[in-house]
Amino acid sequence: MSKSPEGGGPVHTLGWWPRRRSALLDVGLAGLAGLECAAGAYGMVGDRLHLGAPAAVVSAVLGALAGATLVVRRRWPAVPVLVGLVFVPGLFGMVLLVVSLYTLAATWEWPSRRRRVVALSAIALAETFGMALVYMLAPTQVPAEETPPTWVFVLLAALVSVGLTVPPVVTGLYVGARRRLVESLTDRALGLEAELDLLAEQASERARRARLEERTRIAREMHDVVAHRVSLMVVHAGALERIITKDPEKAQASAKLMGEVGRQALDELREILGVLRMAEPAAAAAESTGGLTEVTGLVEQSRAAGMAVSLTVSGERRPYRGDAEQTAYRVVQEGLTNAHKHAGGARVSVLLAFVPNGVRVAVVNDCPGGAEPVRLPSGGNGLVGMRERVVSLGGSFDAGPEPDGGFRVEAVLPSRLAVPSERLA
Repeated sequence: MSKSPEGGGPVHTLGWWPRRRSALLDVGLAGLAGLECAAGAYGMVGDRLHLGAPAAVVSAVLGALAGATLVVRRRWPAVPVLVGLVFVPGLFGMVLLVVSLYTLAATWEWPSRRRRVVALSAIALAETFGMALVYMLAPTQVPAEETPPTWVFVLLAALVSVGLTVPPVVTGLYVGARRRLVESLTDRALGLEAELDLLAEQASERARRARLEERTRIAREMHDVVAHRVSLMVVHAGALERIITKDPEKAQASAKLMGEVGRQALDELREILGVLRMAEPAAAAAESTGGLTEVTGLVEQSRAAGMAVSLTVSGERRPYRGDAEQTAYRVVQEGLTNAHKHAGGARVSVLLAFVPNGVRVAVVNDCPGGAEPVRLPSGGNGLVGMRERVVSLGGSFDAGPEPDGGFRVEAVLPSRLAVPSERLA
């Protein structure tokens, strides 16, 4: 008992038979061929050769055993053919010969074993032709003048031999070729089904990765927008708490600035949430907020919050792609946010340099002095996100401590991200 290749229920097998009905068919054919061979052998030995009843019975038994060889026709297809050729001279065993020739042609590989099929079929054809011709040309009681010409007997013998051998061989070849074709198509269909399953799994995995990347991108955008603005608001709130009684006018200015920063944070959050409803979120997000022209505003906001920050711009200014400009903007924003968090009171320098190989942005703070840094929560993912952004655009990113105890955040974006000059017209 084995399982079907399609994954269905079990298939019961008996020896070399794939199904029970195949075994019953072979047993039935063997019984029919055995009866014919037994009857033919008994008649030839008893009636024509007159060898007596015991010899006739032995011949009948041998004939029955010869017909029974059809039971093994699927396992050893040449055996019943060879046995059938033995009985052809006695002009019996036709069922055995026809079925065995069909099985031989249907079950043996073609064309790898065509020589054996052709050889055994040719022997059967020649033997049946010779026996039929001998039988027809045997002396009879018919007068010579009433006997047909010899060519008539030759033609009849040829027709008989062809009728007994060619149709079963051709039919067997056709059935065998058709069976092999069906098996080949079945195997190919199973292979294609497996390939489609693999492609479906790969598509599902790509979709999962795309969703994960989109969630990561959105989280990064939310971090970039919220961290810097909220940091400024916390710094202003701390300053406002200290000066509200000493300098009401300055406290009022700080409160006004806090409102402006909060509104900017809300506007940027609305833009990011609006991007989620657009067909091309990545492209829209790249152009939503932030750019090299807005770096000055970032510096002014930090300066208004009490940070000693300077901005240096060098080189010939040139426009870059939206995603590149936004990335440079976010690097400066992240650097200033880190300075607010960890380097309170330290001097901070912002560098924006348009160099031949691209654009370079850097935020460097000195070693923190006596002022205590603002205690703000940190997820630890800001610099990691910046590195991913810059590297994805083909740039380089570096962040780490300086020899004098300060800290540097620097990124270089390649010049291939610049907008061609002809598009500026």
